[in-house]
Amino acid sequence: KKISSRLHSLDALRGFDMFWIMGGEGIIHALGKLTGWGVMVWASKQMMHTEWNGFTFYDMIFPLFLFIAGVSMPFSFDKRLEKGENRSEIYKHIFKRTFLLILFGLIYNGLLDFDFDHLRYASVLARIGLGWCFAALIYMNFSQKAQIIWAFGILIFYWLIMALIPIPGHAAGDFSMEGNLASYIDRLYLPGRLYKVIHDPEGILSTIPAVSTALFGVLTGKFLKSESLNLTRFKKAIYLALAGIIFLGISYLWNIYFPVNKNLWTSSFVFRTAGWSLLLLSFFYMIIDVWGFKKWAFFFIVIGLNPITIYMLQSGIIDFMNPAKYFTTGIINLFPENVHELLWTISYVMASWVFLYILYKKRIFLKV
Repeated sequence: KKISSRLHSLDALRGFDMFWIMGGEGIIHALGKLTGWGVMVWASKQMMHTEWNGFTFYDMIFPLFLFIAGVSMPFSFDKRLEKGENRSEIYKHIFKRTFLLILFGLIYNGLLDFDFDHLRYASVLARIGLGWCFAALIYMNFSQKAQIIWAFGILIFYWLIMALIPIPGHAAGDFSMEGNLASYIDRLYLPGRLYKVIHDPEGILSTIPAVSTALFGVLTGKFLKSESLNLTRFKKAIYLALAGIIFLGISYLWNIYFPVNKNLWTSSFVFRTAGWSLLLLSFFYMIIDVWGFKKWAFFFIVIGLNPITIYMLQSGIIDFMNPAKYFTTGIINLFPENVHELLWTISYVMASWVFLYILYKKRIFLKV
């Protein structure tokens, strides 16, 4: 398929995001183990999810992808409407995309094993699909002011029900893994296997605030696309960064009452991740789309144009370690054994990237 005109910074940021789950985090872990340097040990710890309350860089990967999906929405939807496409066709696209993402999430979790009693029905892709879907429906049917009210209103509503509704054996406002309302609802109504036995990080109730993550992306995309404000691209990048700082401030304040928690996708977590997403987008937008430095980002753009492809392949469809071993075993064996783990991880990432590069050159993109 032909690549449509788009924000190169958005493709690069999406690729940067996916890079970490296609092996980038392994490179940091290996460097931390190899060097023992304080900064690399710290970076290695940032490449692991927080156990419960708290925040690390790796907690950003998932919400950043959903935020980016929201940013893309005004560009893609408005373009389709400008071409004269019926709104009904866009609705068909919304529901089809949501269905496919839920299906891919089930396949990733082992649907094809047909062990439905032990299948995990909740998934990362399902949350992306549902969060994006409801954000899309809000975008299609409400004004920008109403979209802002939806984004904030959802987070306040989620906070209130989590803080005020008790579950059997626990007081209201218990945000522990077992004692919170979201985990309780998952134990009652989510079929199959829960990821953490008593809780699922992609469960039913905690998907609601993910809609706000996507909506903050939508509002950001609308801001970048807008010409009515008469802002230069440079000023837009600055305003994105300022908004990011404000969002981080809100997150730190809300954290006092509703702790930052990826597993529960708390309202403070939404603001924390949206704040960092805005800062990252501001940086990529400034460097690539404002100042025009694009060549350095090509590595990430190749990944960013096929994100679902590499995510699904990482589930075990293709073991990229096999071609990595085939081409690099002899070279790696020339080096001291203590650097082998690092070199194997780099070769794995490069094998994955070369596969995506071949798809890029052939103009093959998995569009959902």
